[in-house]
Amino acid sequence: MRKTLPLALAAALLAGPALAQNLPNLSAAEVLGPAGVVPLTTPQPPARLVVDPPLPGPLAQGRVFIQYRAENLRIEPVFGPAALAVTPRIGHVHVTVDDAPWHWADASGEPIILVGLTPGSHSVQITLADANHRPLDSATIRFVVPAAPAGHQH
Repeated sequence: MRKTLPLALAAALLAGPALAQNLPNLSAAEVLGPAGVVPLTTPQPPARLVVDPPLPGPLAQGRVFIQYRAENLRIEPVFGPAALAVTPRIGHVHVTVDDAPWHWADASGEPIILVGLTPGSHSVQITLADANHRPLDSATIRFVVPAAPAGHQH
C-alpha cells in the first residue's frame, strides 16, 4: 500500500500541473487504499498450513530444512486463552518427527531444521495450532535422508 503514494505522486507529476493540483484534494484512502488495520466484521477464514518439501541441497548432506507458511494466522510466541481473542488470529506450530509420542512447539515462523537423523525414510508432521494449542491444520512431509558418502564424518 505504501508503494501507491509514490506511484500516485509520480503519475501526478508526469500528468502535468493540472492533475498535480488535484492530488491535495484526494483523501488518504484514495491515495493509499483501504487501511490494513480495519477490524474484522466477519468471521475469520480458516487457518491453513502450506509446507514445502525439504530443501534438496541440505537434504543431500543429511540436514533437513523444511519451510512453511501459515495463511489466515500469524505465527507469534503468544499463548493462552486471552490470546484467542486477538485478531487477526495468532498461533504456532507443533512438530512431530517419525511418529514420536512427543512434539515440540515452535513460534518462530522460521524454517524447521533437523540434523542427526539416521539415513533412511522419515516423516515430519507439522500441525498449525491456535494460541491454546488447539490443532487447526496439519501436513505430513515424507523424505529420505541419504547415507553419508564413505569416509565422510562430521
